[in-house]
Amino acid sequence: MKKKSKAVILMLISGLAFAGMAANVKLAGDIPVFEKVFFRNLVSLLAAFVIIGNHRRKIFGKKGNGKFLLLRSLLGLTGVILYFYSIEHLNLADSSMLNKFSPFFVTLFAWLFLKEKLTPAKIISLIIAFAAALLIIKPRFDLSAIPAFAGFLSAIFAGAAYTTVRFLGNKEKPETIVFYFSLISVLGMLPLVLPVFRIPTSRQLFFLLGSGVFAAIGQFALTFAYRFAKASEIAIYNYSNIIFATIIGYILWKEVSDIYSIIGGIVLILTSIWIFFENNREKV
Repeated sequence: MKKKSKAVILMLISGLAFAGMAANVKLAGDIPVFEKVFFRNLVSLLAAFVIIGNHRRKIFGKKGNGKFLLLRSLLGLTGVILYFYSIEHLNLADSSMLNKFSPFFVTLFAWLFLKEKLTPAKIISLIIAFAAALLIIKPRFDLSAIPAFAGFLSAIFAGAAYTTVRFLGNKEKPETIVFYFSLISVLGMLPLVLPVFRIPTSRQLFFLLGSGVFAAIGQFALTFAYRFAKASEIAIYNYSNIIFATIIGYILWKEVSDIYSIIGGIVLILTSIWIFFENNREKV
């Protein structure tokens, strides 16, 4: 199988897994956000530790990559906290749509820091994507807009984190990147979780652990995908998550986005498809 084909399949698996993670976060109920983030990363940490142990690899990666692993971890952790907050206060489809603006920020950050080419088409796509985000966020001068802004900010931090993953692509093994991110996330959450820790019911614990399992699958699939292909070539397949989240949200909670969010989501996906074909046309 070609590397790009592997990357596409892994992105689809990642999209489904992250939709499952978001559903479990919502199903966990009134557990504090920091506690949900803690459990989400605890499972990923254990999974990565087992894989690294089986392959007898260095836990903390190669010398010189530590600062980039730490940067990826802090950016990713901030993005996850913001995303989980938006999941709690928005329907599953809207929170997923906002989070999936991250590939546009990957394009922007890859141009700024990795010196990847920023074509006129990509510049136009960034402007359109921002307009689509406004349709979903529906800015207003009251506290009700905070969850939507949090979802959009989560995309910015996720885009920065994935750009760092791309930079580390062939420098570190995927399991090392996931382990480092999970370890920093677990340690970073402890001071915030302990003072307000709420003992979950057996049902809540099931969903908390479920969010971690799905997150681990999604994270590994995503990290491997970015190793097999350039971010600009496979980022479009990240949007499968919106479809999966919309279906799950409707089945579990009968959630239906309003007309502005639907238009914003359609614009987002169509713009991504346009950029995908534009990238392929440039390579011919």
